[in-house]
Amino acid sequence: MNKSTTILTVASVAVGGILAYAVYFDYKRRTDANFRKQLRKEKKRVKQSQSPPESGSGQPSSEGVNANDLRAALESVRSEEVPPGPEEKEQYFMKQVGIGEQLCAQGPAFHLPAAMCFYRALRVYPSPVELIVIYEKTVPPPVFQLVMELTNLDVSNDSSLAEGGGAISDEEDGLSPSRGGPPSDASSQEWDKVTDPGNEIGYYTFFPPKAMNVAVESVNVPDGKGGVMSKKILVATKDFEAGETIYKEDPIVAVLDTDLQGKGTHCSYCLRHIEGAPIRPASDRLNSVYCSSDCQTQHRAHSQTLLFTLESALPAAIAPEIPGKSREDRDKAQVAFVEYLKESKKAASELVARFIARQVSAETAKMLPRGISLPGVASEPVLTDGGEYSLYDHLERLRYLEVQPAEHETRVLRDVLQTALPGLEQFITDERHATFVGKMSYNSYGVYFGEGRDDKPTGRPEEVEKTRTPYGTSKQVGTGFYGVSSYISHNCAPSAKPVFPTGTVQLHLTATRALKKGDEISVAYVDVSQHSGETLEVARRRRRTELARGWRFACSCKRCAEDGLDGEGEGESESEKGRDESRVEDVVTRAEKP
Repeated sequence: MNKSTTILTVASVAVGGILAYAVYFDYKRRTDANFRKQLRKEKKRVKQSQSPPESGSGQPSSEGVNANDLRAALESVRSEEVPPGPEEKEQYFMKQVGIGEQLCAQGPAFHLPAAMCFYRALRVYPSPVELIVIYEKTVPPPVFQLVMELTNLDVSNDSSLAEGGGAISDEEDGLSPSRGGPPSDASSQEWDKVTDPGNEIGYYTFFPPKAMNVAVESVNVPDGKGGVMSKKILVATKDFEAGETIYKEDPIVAVLDTDLQGKGTHCSYCLRHIEGAPIRPASDRLNSVYCSSDCQTQHRAHSQTLLFTLESALPAAIAPEIPGKSREDRDKAQVAFVEYLKESKKAASELVARFIARQVSAETAKMLPRGISLPGVASEPVLTDGGEYSLYDHLERLRYLEVQPAEHETRVLRDVLQTALPGLEQFITDERHATFVGKMSYNSYGVYFGEGRDDKPTGRPEEVEKTRTPYGTSKQVGTGFYGVSSYISHNCAPSAKPVFPTGTVQLHLTATRALKKGDEISVAYVDVSQHSGETLEVARRRRRTELARGWRFACSCKRCAEDGLDGEGEGESESEKGRDESRVEDVVTRAEKP
């Protein structure tokens, strides 16, 4: 292996570690108050450690490195030209971290050259203090100490720690969207000013895109126990006639029903019914099939490669070779995960895994030099007009149900993530995984074509997974998670209907009656029609039972009230009468308080 190949391989390993940490760091910083407090302490400690050294010149430094050698090393680095543009800086950073990692493995004699590489990378990183925190967790202690001493010397000479870097705020504390790596101080301040959900110029100013003709508003609704609760709803921003399309939306992630997976009848990516011979990958743990090479490419880039193949989770251009033992461990992890998916027959579990994988792909795209794309990397879907928001920013604001995944579900998913990209499993705690599953369960839509299919296997009604499907979950071919459509509330006399006229997962929201600007948009989460032989009361009880089982609320719409006037409440279970059990994350609740 030549020198340049070795550098590229080592650099790719470093990218993988930083990428995994970036996803985890972003989540912890915005949701864990103790983590933010600890981060502020770390920043203060780092700043204090940057005070000029009191000792005189010539005294030994860490690992026996003479202070004069440190000064000479610093002067050498400072005399080097810093790359001018952002693309060049990103490439420079990747190369220096890679070389530094390689030199660390060569022993103490190479510690100072390794520290010089890490220090070069530090000079061009947009948030140096946070990179130091990462170095402390990943770089060998003797080398890290040398990096800090180089920093001390540079600060004592009134040099800037990073070209173009701004002042570091000790007071910074809050939610922070991902910005293609660990969030910077600037991004945290931007979050406080722009992305605070309770701020009048915040997230919902940018979301959803105005071209979708809808907006999100807050309203007070009955909580099912005689009180009220605040909820976000979707309203029209223009007039619509009955039958008119309000907007079209592609899913963030979608999955095919397990009984159809691998049969060759439907595309595993777009869910289209396949006419003729499907495309079957040579190696795929889920036995996925595709209607076109484009669907196969998109699926691999979004999530398939990381979750269900033995190929590198990183793009081929920067991916290291996978050792045989690692491939064996990854294969075992994927086999266990696929077995669980087939056994549970739950779409939410696979949706969560694909959402995380798509986050990884999006973060990888952000770390590439601007203007450069690589096969196997997919950028994030555009869900806002301006602002910089990650997929997690969209997910964390949504309502969810408290659920308890199966005992080993979290473990098998963590194993898949850990064997694909070590470090990423830290993001999936038991609590976080349960929240993700609860969000997918509450917000996902069933994808159906025409009036739906009639051959889906049935089970016990109380055990069947529910999705928002106007013809009933039994009619769907798969499940999709949609960022904007997640905000639509249920009504037994809905003002709109999700349809899939292209025969794919693209959702078209169609008005079922005339709508005026400002009117709330609602859909039916369940089949609200009155079946042949049903009385009004029986039909009412059926749909309310399904709503209680799937979304844990008692519908308070006008139709339910009118249909229940005769013998209102008779024969209803406690769950049909109960409170709305959906909730939002604590971090969102705190941010929305005045």
